[in-house]
Amino acid sequence: MPKLAAEMSPIQITRIADPGLHFVGVVPGLAMQVRGNSKSWILRVRIVGKTRDIGLGGYPDVTLALAREKARALREQIRQGVDPLEERRAQRAALEMAQGMRVTFSEAARAFIATKKHEWNNAKSAQQWENTIQTYAVPVIGDMYLNEIELGHVLKVLEPIWMTKTETASRLRGRIESILDWAKVHRYREGENPARWKGNLDKVLPKPGKTKQTKHHAALPYDELGPFMERLRERSGMAALALQFCILTAARSGEVRGATWSEINLSTSEWIIPAERMKAGKEHTVPLSPQALKILKAVPRGGQAEILFKAKRGGTLSDMTLSAVLRRMGVAVTVHGFRSTFRDWAGELSSFPREVIEHALAHQLQDKAEAAYARSTLVPKRKRLMESWGSYCTRDCSTVGEVLSMKAR
Repeated sequence: MPKLAAEMSPIQITRIADPGLHFVGVVPGLAMQVRGNSKSWILRVRIVGKTRDIGLGGYPDVTLALAREKARALREQIRQGVDPLEERRAQRAALEMAQGMRVTFSEAARAFIATKKHEWNNAKSAQQWENTIQTYAVPVIGDMYLNEIELGHVLKVLEPIWMTKTETASRLRGRIESILDWAKVHRYREGENPARWKGNLDKVLPKPGKTKQTKHHAALPYDELGPFMERLRERSGMAALALQFCILTAARSGEVRGATWSEINLSTSEWIIPAERMKAGKEHTVPLSPQALKILKAVPRGGQAEILFKAKRGGTLSDMTLSAVLRRMGVAVTVHGFRSTFRDWAGELSSFPREVIEHALAHQLQDKAEAAYARSTLVPKRKRLMESWGSYCTRDCSTVGEVLSMKAR
């Protein structure tokens, strides 16, 4: 215990002016600290062998009598084994968390999307997040504070669409989970994540894969492709040319509509799609068949930065423009469905290995050995595959047995 100083009176306290600590007596360790023109109360104590200074407030707001009362209370806490400084820190942390938790789900969703959108492949991903959150989650939990959201609230969001819009609901659940995880890291909420699937929602909702069959894009049977391509070649317009090129390259609609002349290498007959325009985020090379090159010759040549298939008023063709060609032709299929047509034809009528076909579609190979093989040897084989596909698409429809013989060879 520190040596007890002589007791000071309130009048003596008012006369203290020298900078430093001035112990005032009665309660061991109680002192007035003078810094410039300000005076404050300090209690100097030893806690677990360490000297600690605890502030008791400024003078004259805290009088001498009140300072002695506070000092006695703190010494009693220490005597009972409580560290007053740690107690204060815990109270401050609890207050900060309580204030921080006054953040709504809508505010957290906006902050999360703004933070993460820079790592997503394109702006469309951020828009999809915003749309699903705004449409389904915000009306139910948008104005709720993050620390108030429980399992029942998440179910109220998901249950109305879980059976009818299963894929959307499943993605929405994952997005809510990510936002609430972000909130926990930022100390806006505590406890388990009520949007977690395993060991949580999987006990009260049917598995997404069991609720309904996956809806595939409507595709044209490959044995009907010849007559269809004959009709398509008779149609004029940029959209019809883009659709032909899309079918001949087995590419996605967005990859074709966004293609620029800088991506075309006529000397090697290749179309090199940069990583940022690919779904998998990796550069993809498409060998161009003579039939695909013929399409490019029919398109007005532009500068390197110009797109291949321009809309009437300039700019990029929309996906609906290509779909409109199919609708006017009276064909109930989707543009994307022609990739399935290609896959079925290649798997059933050609002798090309599966990994060659999958790589032509820019699908990611799960097997590491196949993936290594794909990087080293597949371009020449894919070139022959695309040439065979181009011949099949433009064949004389009266010679059906021509392609079937490939399997035998």
